[in-house]
Amino acid sequence: MDFKCLSCIVFFPIHIVYYILKASVYLILPSRRRTLIKEVVLITGGGRGIGRHLAQEFAKQGAKKVILWGRTEKCLKETCEEISQFGTECHYFLCDVANREEVYKQAKVVREKVGDVTILVNNAAVVHGKSLMDSDDDCLLKSQHINTMGQFWTTKAFLPRMLELQHGHVVCINSILSQSPIPGAIDYCTSKASSLAFMESLTLGLLDCPGVGCTTVLPFHTNTEMFQGMRVRFPALFPPLKPETVAERTVDAVRTNTAYVYMPWTMHALVVLKSFMPQAALEEIHKFSGSYTCMNTFKGRT
Repeated sequence: MDFKCLSCIVFFPIHIVYYILKASVYLILPSRRRTLIKEVVLITGGGRGIGRHLAQEFAKQGAKKVILWGRTEKCLKETCEEISQFGTECHYFLCDVANREEVYKQAKVVREKVGDVTILVNNAAVVHGKSLMDSDDDCLLKSQHINTMGQFWTTKAFLPRMLELQHGHVVCINSILSQSPIPGAIDYCTSKASSLAFMESLTLGLLDCPGVGCTTVLPFHTNTEMFQGMRVRFPALFPPLKPETVAERTVDAVRTNTAYVYMPWTMHALVVLKSFMPQAALEEIHKFSGSYTCMNTFKGRT
């Protein structure tokens, strides 16, 4: 074993401890936040729910331009008018992220009419809230195409220019269900798990790319139309998150270049417990929390 290899082995645990301590300090001390005044932000699913609040928050924090993508023109137009009231230039385009050709076509239109996108927020998602055997095949495919494959197409469309400029950020609004699935939402949980793997791989792949970062947000149940009717057994202990809170934390994570955000912070404990607890214990936790029946009253977006 040569000296260089030996030194790497010796200093590896020291580096790990150093980065753990560094992260702990950053949790206590306020982080430096970058300005957004030159940023052009594109948000998929930007017409309603978390997407609408994200657009508002980026505008409040001074983003130069906000671009909304979605499938419902009425919602996009209403949100665009709201953003314009903040004094932020806002544009909207009809685009189904599940359609690869449409994504590439609209990305070209955006570059020609608005300019280079420097912050891409992959927020568009759907959920059908049924068991595997009760799910329609086309609905299952739709979830995977929008929630997972849509990120492939949008990222491929905008990331190359970010790498050329050495300036950009890719954001994914994921879900804690990607790491702790529940019955009754098998399409959503599966697609979000795939989406998380995509972002983890992308984040590691961009480590040597200066100026380009990633943020993955993993919130608990959020009070939006998409999950209307979902019931939490102990709402006083685990209240649904407000979409504006998710938006605020997401924009702040972009400004501080934070890679992963769990909401609320107690979700960290859930992930840790899953790493070592036996399956029987995990099943008891699900029974106690009522996750087996939380989708029984699910209505979704009406």
